[in-house]
Amino acid sequence: MRKSIMWTKMELDGRPWVLLATEKGLCRVIMPNETLEDWSSWIGRIAPGVALEENEAALKQTGMTDWLQAYFAGDKVAFTDEIPLDLIGTQFQQQVWTELGNVPYGETRTYGDIATAVGRPSAVRAVGAANGSNPIPVLLPCHRIIGANRKLTGFRGGLEMKRRLLNIEQIEGVTDGGHARFNF
Repeated sequence: MRKSIMWTKMELDGRPWVLLATEKGLCRVIMPNETLEDWSSWIGRIAPGVALEENEAALKQTGMTDWLQAYFAGDKVAFTDEIPLDLIGTQFQQQVWTELGNVPYGETRTYGDIATAVGRPSAVRAVGAANGSNPIPVLLPCHRIIGANRKLTGFRGGLEMKRRLLNIEQIEGVTDGGHARFNF
């Protein structure tokens, strides 16, 4: 049972982001197109009855604020297991999210590549769903996952944000595409 949920806001790339952590570690990165209120029912499910506590110092101690600032400054930062995480999801989702952390900075993988890497090569759509519910975007780089045709696909933060993240990493050769509902 989680005893606390701490949060803080930060500005990255001129946009507001929100970080959430439990006493175990970082549990969610809320992107600029989302709000803390959008996640209130999720928070109620993972920590029923627990009040949110704004705590910038606690989130800074995770190392995630510094990591994100370095990333958006263009520093070549890779996944680090030094940032404590509290990944809340099914076993399959956690396998996919862990595999996302293995995709190197500046490289892409397809949904099929990830499905194969987690030992479920025919589970491409399930990988897509798990990728879409990634609670720690950017650090667990779901933006680096593209269609087999090298096109952008969906992204919870919107295709404009996905393109921006790929540009930060100087990833080329990925063409526009994706579902219209992600065109923001």
